[in-house]
Amino acid sequence: MADNTRTIMGPPTLPWWRIRMVWLVISGPAIVVVAGFITLALAIDGGDQPVPNPGSAALAARR
Repeated sequence: MADNTRTIMGPPTLPWWRIRMVWLVISGPAIVVVAGFITLALAIDGGDQPVPNPGSAALAARR
C-alpha cells in the first residue's frame, strides 16, 4: 500500500527556500529597495550647497 501511494503522489518536493530561482527573483527587488534607502540617506545627509548665479545679482540691480 505504501508503494502505491508514493507512485500516485510523486517524489517529495523541496521547500521554497531551497530552490535557487526563488532567491534570484527575490534578490532583484530587495537590492533595489536597499539602494533606494542608501540614496535617500545620502540625499538627506550630504546635500551640496547651491552654486550662486552671478547673473542674477546683475539682473536684480537693473530693475
